[in-house]
Amino acid sequence: MAVRDVLWTHPLKVTLRSGLERTFGSVYEALDFLQNEWPLKQGERYGRAISSCRRALDRMTPPAVAREAFIAACQEADMPAVMAAPLPYGRLSQRGPSAEV
Repeated sequence: MAVRDVLWTHPLKVTLRSGLERTFGSVYEALDFLQNEWPLKQGERYGRAISSCRRALDRMTPPAVAREAFIAACQEADMPAVMAAPLPYGRLSQRGPSAEV
């Protein structure tokens, strides 16, 4: 069964430790980054972000909670996160149908 992504109305632009910037527009994108590319793989905020993202994808917690947890984890990892431009109305994730938040 495919995971239904949940979009954020305001994406986050994160400055990675390498200096590159990445934009995250959904809960799944944040969770994928946390699980597969995160530089620390430890920390209280990191664990909370993983948990919050999973719960948001399962519709057990608001996506805004997952977004705030991801921002906190970015701060813990010394990777500044700022709000990017809002998503265009009606944008669908490339992974299929999703809900906007």
